[in-house]
Amino acid sequence: MPAAGADSGAEDALADPGYRAAVVDLLGVLAYGELTAFQRLADDAKLAPSIADKAALAAMAVAEFGHFSRIRERLTALGADIEPAMAPYTVAIDSFHEHTRPADWYESLVKAYIGDGIGSDFYREMSAYLDDETQRLVRDVLADTGHADFAVERVQAATARNPALAGRLALWGRRLLGEALAQAQRVAAERDTLLPLFEGGAGRPGADLAELTQIFARLTEAHTRRMTTLNLAA
Repeated sequence: MPAAGADSGAEDALADPGYRAAVVDLLGVLAYGELTAFQRLADDAKLAPSIADKAALAAMAVAEFGHFSRIRERLTALGADIEPAMAPYTVAIDSFHEHTRPADWYESLVKAYIGDGIGSDFYREMSAYLDDETQRLVRDVLADTGHADFAVERVQAATARNPALAGRLALWGRRLLGEALAQAQRVAAERDTLLPLFEGGAGRPGADLAELTQIFARLTEAHTRRMTTLNLAA
């Protein structure tokens, strides 16, 4: 259970209407991201080559829906409806998935590891500017459901057997980075309701333009590390 001081700090921060609206906005985009992750994992299960793989993806999908439910509960507690909270982000997120539709099982695994990783990194960076209670929720729902190790093991094994596959997946990974950063920058630029997150206050840090630039640099660095883990860095 959170300490009374932490609850008080969250209440103080959320008393600011601008900050409260920013929190609802951020939880809205996270909620839609988790909902689409659930749907995508269910679709990816159709591409899985074995029953064991299908079952593993089904379990991960259930975990993603659990994350969605937690965000929905938090939005309800804040007096917000989940559909209007998600609505501003459906075009950007749907556009990303439409432009990065995997052609096969291995592209779906790389997308889950690389694409979801970039998104999680972005929202984890944003969480640094939240009150403690909201920050805990955001970081909890961004926790890996097991998909990272699942994807890495299978991609590494497949590319070891087939070096040509590694070349194709390396190009795919670079495409995912470009699409994900473009959508993240679009969201950051178009949703001025998120700006109060970066202004700081009530014990929360603020951020200037230089720090925001560094956020995108760190996203790229984390992407490079993931590609190296998959043996797709060359």
